[in-house]
Amino acid sequence: MKRRTFLQTSGIIGSATILPSPASGQNQLANEPIIIATWKNEKGTKSGWDKMMQTGRALDGVEAGAWIPEADPNETSVGYGGLPDRDGHVTLDACIMDHLGNAGAVTFLEGIMHPISVARAVMEKTPHVMLSGAGALKFALEQGFKKQNLLTPASKKAWEEWKKESKYKPIVNIENHDTIGLLGIGKAGEIAGACSTSGLAYKMHGRVGDSPIIGGAVFCDDEVGGACATGLGEFVMKTLGSFLIVEFMRQGMSPQKACEEAIMRIVKRYKYQEFQVGYLALNKKGEYGAYSIQKGFNFTITKNGITQVIESASYMS
Repeated sequence: MKRRTFLQTSGIIGSATILPSPASGQNQLANEPIIIATWKNEKGTKSGWDKMMQTGRALDGVEAGAWIPEADPNETSVGYGGLPDRDGHVTLDACIMDHLGNAGAVTFLEGIMHPISVARAVMEKTPHVMLSGAGALKFALEQGFKKQNLLTPASKKAWEEWKKESKYKPIVNIENHDTIGLLGIGKAGEIAGACSTSGLAYKMHGRVGDSPIIGGAVFCDDEVGGACATGLGEFVMKTLGSFLIVEFMRQGMSPQKACEEAIMRIVKRYKYQEFQVGYLALNKKGEYGAYSIQKGFNFTITKNGITQVIESASYMS
């Protein structure tokens, strides 16, 4: 999963299948646990679904789902193995939100493999919503998290190659993945969401995108549903896309229509041709939708132990 750029996928691994984007009204999943995630995250959604079946809780499921890419050294936009900033630091951002409106986030965190769990600890063990940098690391260590070097040899080599020219420009769909965003509905029908990333490769030191921003990367409302985002975070932050989608659903839009309208907010205002943003939404009925600016965005869903990867519709064909 690589935060900066995206590659349109042409295959699938494991037992999952790639399906066309579902038509509105054909994805009724009410009253059944479900977990959905941005991009091809079969192992993540399966792990999250298994966790929800054990505990019944959507919050446990989205956290467990994020753990998989966070610990994978081959996923270079999340956690361990994430590509560094231009100074060689792997800095992590994450947020999590439950059905009661509680939320936690960390930004600019270094040396902790699972920032999603630190974000949950911020939510559950502090009066705050967000901790950043050295303060977030101090809190994580106090909570028993172990500090380690997250810069793998492969990511270090890629950074050293980049330094030879030091050019930075996000390129649409040239790589496979981005932030992992997850939404889940637990056994009691409650909604939860999570997001985790190591951010744009070779970003300016100190840059933080949308991934820890409640209402940007993730937003949940148990009366309505939830939404999450992927892509160039600056544009997600400027439009608070996930919050916007949930409010559109509150007004009666389907998840699909709500995602489309949120993308149009970006398209109408900004020069969108050279970057990607994708949205994913899930309402309390279990209906889901996805939409992106550029083609190539897909998402993964696990229900009843069956995992599928689905191609999203897009504004640009």
